[in-house]
Amino acid sequence: MLKSLPTWISLARLRTSIGRPAAIGAVLLTLLVPLETTAAEGLGEPARPFIVGERLTYEVSWLNLTAAIAVMEVVSTEGRGSTSSTAKLIGTAQSTPIITKFFPVDNRVESELDLDTLTPGHLTFHRREGKKKEDIEYTFHQKEGTVTAVRGGTTESLSIPTGTHDIISCLYYTRAMLPPKPGASLKMNVYHDKKNRPVEVRVEGIETLEGGWGRVETVRVRVIMPFHGLFMNKGDIHVWVTNDERKTPVRMKAKVVLGAIVADLVDGWSRVGSVKPGS
Repeated sequence: MLKSLPTWISLARLRTSIGRPAAIGAVLLTLLVPLETTAAEGLGEPARPFIVGERLTYEVSWLNLTAAIAVMEVVSTEGRGSTSSTAKLIGTAQSTPIITKFFPVDNRVESELDLDTLTPGHLTFHRREGKKKEDIEYTFHQKEGTVTAVRGGTTESLSIPTGTHDIISCLYYTRAMLPPKPGASLKMNVYHDKKNRPVEVRVEGIETLEGGWGRVETVRVRVIMPFHGLFMNKGDIHVWVTNDERKTPVRMKAKVVLGAIVADLVDGWSRVGSVKPGS
């Protein structure tokens, strides 16, 4: 399967690449010292390309090896003490059986999103990687410009710019706010692991992409991060989203020390009607 390297060496390298906090969720996931902060205030009511009930499943591969399955989902919070103005974003990443034998990964991130400002109010991260088990909780106080972090039994309050995002909300914010025009860009602050991290998202071009979803026109987006990202990536992350009203991420790619990690959408386009095969 990995012809050029002994399997155990390749898996060890993969472990350092994906065994990071929310690594899959965010190439999915992204999705992610301020350069310039884009505040949520004054946005009015942003158009939302995603809907409650959206569920996107990705196959994450490295050197032709399927390493993990990741799922990103938008669920309702009504009936649980919340209102229709909020939704919960859920991102999960589970290693495949071959990877689990060497380094099991079973991570889950939940972010409560304000649907008016598209900023997070609360995040929980249940991290299960190898023998490491850790639960992290962030409560964002956007108006006050602080975040309360609970980690390892320690609670602390830290300063954040207004409009700060977490590691999963930044992707949904980008889908709503980034114009699908080459050269367009969006800057934001992402809080993760006790740090404010600058992220810039830039549209590089329009291109046709083919995969399990069919043949579609996509917007190629470059995620610029002046730090090692969620994949210990060497360089920026690229994301391809459909050039339609849903702006569904169909492919994400991050270069790592050896090769690249690629996440391809394998289920979810027909359910939300966001990706339609081209002619």
